Amino acid sequence: MAFARKIINDPVYGFITIDHPLILSIIAHPYYQRLRRIHQKAFAHLVYPGAVHSRLHHSLGAYHLMSCAISELKNKGTIITHEEELGARIAILLHDIGHGPYSHALENELIPQMSHENISLLLMQSLDQEFGGQLRVAIDIFTNRYPKRFLHQLVSGQLDVDRMDYLSRDSFFTGVAEGVISYDRILKMLVVEKDELMIEEKGIYSIEKFLVARRLMYWQVYLHKTVMSAEMLLVKIIHRAKQLLDGGIPVATATKAFDFFLQNPGQPLTREHLGIFCNLDDYDVMCTIKNWSDHADRILSILSRSLVDRRLLKINLQADPFDPRLVKEKKSEVMKQLSITEDEADYFVFTGEATNTTYDPADERINILFKDGSVKDISEIDNALIHQRLSGPVKKYYICYYRPQ
Repeated sequence: MAFARKIINDPVYGFITIDHPLILSIIAHPYYQRLRRIHQKAFAHLVYPGAVHSRLHHSLGAYHLMSCAISELKNKGTIITHEEELGARIAILLHDIGHGPYSHALENELIPQMSHENISLLLMQSLDQEFGGQLRVAIDIFTNRYPKRFLHQLVSGQLDVDRMDYLSRDSFFTGVAEGVISYDRILKMLVVEKDELMIEEKGIYSIEKFLVARRLMYWQVYLHKTVMSAEMLLVKIIHRAKQLLDGGIPVATATKAFDFFLQNPGQPLTREHLGIFCNLDDYDVMCTIKNWSDHADRILSILSRSLVDRRLLKINLQADPFDPRLVKEKKSEVMKQLSITEDEADYFVFTGEATNTTYDPADERINILFKDGSVKDISEIDNALIHQRLSGPVKKYYICYYRPQ
């Protein structure tokens, strides 16, 4: 039976076309469908109510941009075979499949020392076996082992379609106009020179806008102080649950999958556990935290109820580290307010830091190809907006503390 093309109506790009049976089979797989149940931006919806889009939305959008990028490069004479095109599209479709519940907030809490990229690779290898070795080119591209390096740069790099989609999509769903980028023009300006992904000279300003939009979105959305407060509150809840379990106090979860990872902290994720991991999503965690709102342990109960009811910890940010005397003062206050010990006060008063880098040439360069054939990094161009000063990281320090409601 002939394969029927499928179209998906996306609110950002319009219709996204699925034109290969393997890609449709991957999308229909339970491992991939799980991404519907993981928020793209964790707790951003607590600030921007429209930000309820999922990891599935994002991966489909990135897939669409990858298809557009490859089409543009082929039109400019870059040789990309059918197998390479299919591999690149699968690689970007699955690049985030390893994200756990609440993504970055819990990335190192449930499965320590294992990034979502490593889990994505395990899942891709599992799917490769299931589909008879048809994902091998995609895996080589994803791991940067494929000879044509620019294909990996499209998946993970300064100009990858992952960033282009999440900026466009997050801006759309949050309503934050500062994140709007000219993704279509950037795609038109892509070019491959000496196996490196570059931008044509006339695309300089679109790239500068892209980098500035990313910087603004980090402070306005991704590192918004309320979002950070909610994420840290979630981390503290998990820490308290683990501490109670270590002390022999029962802490029931809502699902077997969540229970497995909470009861087995530090256990490395192996292929035999992938099925359990893929039964774990945002719903497991939030349903459990709702149950913990009535837990007999007062600390766990207060923390959980605070997150469920959006009564978050107060958070302040500043350019310099906070005075330890202020931290001690806040801890003393919460100890009196809640009648808790100094150790227990650590769950309600703590400090940390957030870092945002607009562009780091040491990470990977954005090269501009000029008409005369010369190549320059974007930060080295005369009158460039992204100059050396902007390439350094900006660090802010924060303090979270309990405030009676």
